[in-house]
Amino acid sequence: MQLTISTVVLSVLFASSLVSAAPLQARHKNTKGKKMMTNASSLQLNQAAGAAYFLTNEPSGSFVVAAAIGKDGQLTLAQATSTNGAGSHGQPGDGPDALFSQGSVKASANGQIVAAVNSGSDTISVFSIDPQNPTNLEMIGTPVGSGGQFPMSLAINDAGNMVCALNGGEVNGVACFSVDKTQGTVTPVANTVRSLNLNQTTPATGPAGSASHVIFSEDGSKLIASVKGVPPTPGIFAVWDIAQDGSLSQDFQAIQPATGGLLPFSMTVIPGKNAVFATDAGIGADILDLNAQPNNGVASGRSTVLNITGQGATCWSSFSNKTGNFYVTDIGTSEVTEVSLDDNLKPSIVKQYPQGNGVATIDNDIATVNGNDFMFVLAPNATEVKVLSLVAPGNAQALQTVDIAGPAKAAGLTVSAGHLQGMTAFIKP
Repeated sequence: MQLTISTVVLSVLFASSLVSAAPLQARHKNTKGKKMMTNASSLQLNQAAGAAYFLTNEPSGSFVVAAAIGKDGQLTLAQATSTNGAGSHGQPGDGPDALFSQGSVKASANGQIVAAVNSGSDTISVFSIDPQNPTNLEMIGTPVGSGGQFPMSLAINDAGNMVCALNGGEVNGVACFSVDKTQGTVTPVANTVRSLNLNQTTPATGPAGSASHVIFSEDGSKLIASVKGVPPTPGIFAVWDIAQDGSLSQDFQAIQPATGGLLPFSMTVIPGKNAVFATDAGIGADILDLNAQPNNGVASGRSTVLNITGQGATCWSSFSNKTGNFYVTDIGTSEVTEVSLDDNLKPSIVKQYPQGNGVATIDNDIATVNGNDFMFVLAPNATEVKVLSLVAPGNAQALQTVDIAGPAKAAGLTVSAGHLQGMTAFIKP
């Protein structure tokens, strides 16, 4: 089969306008403080089921924006907390998807923490979540060096006390950190700085050829990073083994996606299968079976690809416990696509849900509230968050559209379509 890439993907990969010098000059500017974005009372915020978080990722100073999740799944923008670091934008171009990644901000229910990248400062910031009011964040210690340049994605272990960063710049690879809320410290874990050996720049050049996402395997025994290819050369999944002391194997195992895969992007664990569902902007999605030994470096076993006909750049994914299906977003078509897997990991499209022309649906996450699942999708071109109620398989219903620009302006918070990034949710235990 001849591999082709849609014109939408090409327009994403080769944007015509270059990033200005201003973001580079502002790489180490910090902005301190919090900005309130709501008239909701403390009582109302305390009664929320949880919170959703995304990043402003502005070079002049980045903020984590927190929105309260109501018991009906709807969002109320509440508070923005400075990361004490700077955002950035990959090159070339200045459009949406500034970091070419998923997971730039990540929450842990078990650890009750939120971690965020500062790609313009080469640091990460970790916050403690107020369990009564999850929109209220307090930084743990100070921002810590990410172990490389242009940090773009974060993973948190199941216990919620270890954060691993994926760096995508000239100094690229992974590095992990121990989080001690009692001591108020975030410290490097020995023998976890590992290189991907990519020929990259700072800020990263992409999306093609850039790093994408980092996750832990379901059993916590492996750390996995996805790297996009430069078509026609496929990308890879880089897999490190994790030792009992938290250290990583010296070298990673490089696994190409199954035949047809090109640009591995986001990764979502497939529950109970020791496998990963990954989006792929070159075709649709890749299924990676970790139980099988690669065949000449190519994923084998039950690994396969899903061709999403007409896709533009399918790059972000999440999983619904209620429906048992995966949901992916496409920055080019601004659609959410629902995908099911059979017991043999064979994927099929269930249904597609348009979100509006040109809104550029990117990062997303799904949260369960009172037995119901809700999907939160960042749409930076519209400076909005789309909320979908996942009623049943094949039945995702539009629930709410949340304006970001208006509340941000009222709060004196800078937001722009070219920098907004990330989406992660926390639900109270």
